[in-house]
Amino acid sequence: MKRILSISMLACILMVCAVQKSFAQKSIVILYENDVHCAVDGYAKLAGLRDAIADTAYVALVSNGDYVQGMTVGAISKGQYVVDLMRALPYDAITLGNHEYDYGMERMFQLLRQVPAPIVCANLYDVKLERTVFAPYVMRRFGDKRIAFVGASTPTSMETEAYAFRDDEGNIIYDLQIDDIPALVQKAVDEARRAGADYVILDSHLGEEPTDRNSDSHFVVANTTGIDIVLDGHSHAVIVADTVLNKVGKPIVVSQTGTKFANIGKLVISPDGKMTTELIPLDQVTEKDAYVAQLTDSIHAILDAQTSRVICQSEVPLRILDDEGREIARMGEANAGDLVTDAYRHITGADIAVLNSGSIRNEVKKTGDLTYGDLLSLLPYDNYIVVAEVKGSTLIKMLEKLVSFLPTPDGQFPQVSGMKFTAKVSDHSVSGVQVLNGATQHYEPINPDRTYTVATTKYCVTDGGLYNTLQGCPIVLETKKTYFDVFVEYVTDRLGGHIGQEYAKPQGRITVIK
Repeated sequence: MKRILSISMLACILMVCAVQKSFAQKSIVILYENDVHCAVDGYAKLAGLRDAIADTAYVALVSNGDYVQGMTVGAISKGQYVVDLMRALPYDAITLGNHEYDYGMERMFQLLRQVPAPIVCANLYDVKLERTVFAPYVMRRFGDKRIAFVGASTPTSMETEAYAFRDDEGNIIYDLQIDDIPALVQKAVDEARRAGADYVILDSHLGEEPTDRNSDSHFVVANTTGIDIVLDGHSHAVIVADTVLNKVGKPIVVSQTGTKFANIGKLVISPDGKMTTELIPLDQVTEKDAYVAQLTDSIHAILDAQTSRVICQSEVPLRILDDEGREIARMGEANAGDLVTDAYRHITGADIAVLNSGSIRNEVKKTGDLTYGDLLSLLPYDNYIVVAEVKGSTLIKMLEKLVSFLPTPDGQFPQVSGMKFTAKVSDHSVSGVQVLNGATQHYEPINPDRTYTVATTKYCVTDGGLYNTLQGCPIVLETKKTYFDVFVEYVTDRLGGHIGQEYAKPQGRITVIK
């Protein structure tokens, strides 16, 4: 009897060992997304894909920023509906994009407190408390391996969303520590390694485009060691696997999924430590999580009830992209930009209207009846229209700054009304600047010494828009109306609820030459 029991016990032990070995040999799969910008229909498929993979591998979900803003569903709920979906998945690590700051810090904290996932960011700093706001990394265990997810958020938000980082007196109360990004990431990586991390993944919202802040993901990789792979965001690039050499010459993969759930990223870490990435087009994902899908349908029903009212008719689509998906409004004139800036100039009576193209978030591709939701998707931010007095010389300097990134798309590139100019890509120069004479309706050369009235958003005068080129210009009119409300007023009252063929194409206000 004792012999039989011993054999049985031995068999059990061997079975347990076999199971443990099997678990240890399972691959680890990290599903990642970036720049979803309120494309809520993708969450059910992301959750469904996770569940399908979980049958054969360890699986985790990470988000690399820009989720609560960008479409009507975000604007109308100030991010709440998106957070409701993210809360239902849930995530293993989330970092911050620049648009998480759009509603202000108080609202961001209110939203993120609802998410049952660690927020990781090595560089968001509370000036008063003299400490980072969130943990720089989180450690997750998969079988016998531990993975550290380090977060980093683009410091360009200090300019583009400046209002979120300052108090009412203009003092900086939160800081993204612009000059120290590689050092802060390195510190987090070193701490994670000392804590026993087998792999370190940088979940970043830094982007691929070099900036004057030296804070893009490639620069960070080139000035650090210990990162195994970068799952990136911010620049909306579709990158399966770019290779960047780190500080000691080791090749590090950087991957990014595009935007609005065009793809779901899939990182596979095999039992032997090999890492491979792929991008799965969302339309090829057949799995769906039933609960998340039901929640999404409920949100759509609520949204439809709020946004289905018809505002106007349009003979033309309002474009900010070309047919290949390139962001034409961020590197040239777009017909949507012409219409929107005309609204601000005509409603306020200003000489000129100017708006950063990044404030026009989505295009309206359809014609015919346009609803409240269609137009709110076009202009979803809580930006208020003001009129400022600006000297002609300041306007010229503004244009020179705003074209300085050409031919790279840039969200601060201007859309204008009552003004014309030519931008030369090769030397980033601006010439032929003209202003419309309201009395004669003819364009005249800009007078550097004259003061013009300029209609724009308060964001573009005091809160970081247009790269602060209008900072300090006196505001002579505050409309107390959002840029969406002023636009609707123009379309309904001035255009009689009808957008015609005059807006079919860009009207020749901005000429870009090589």
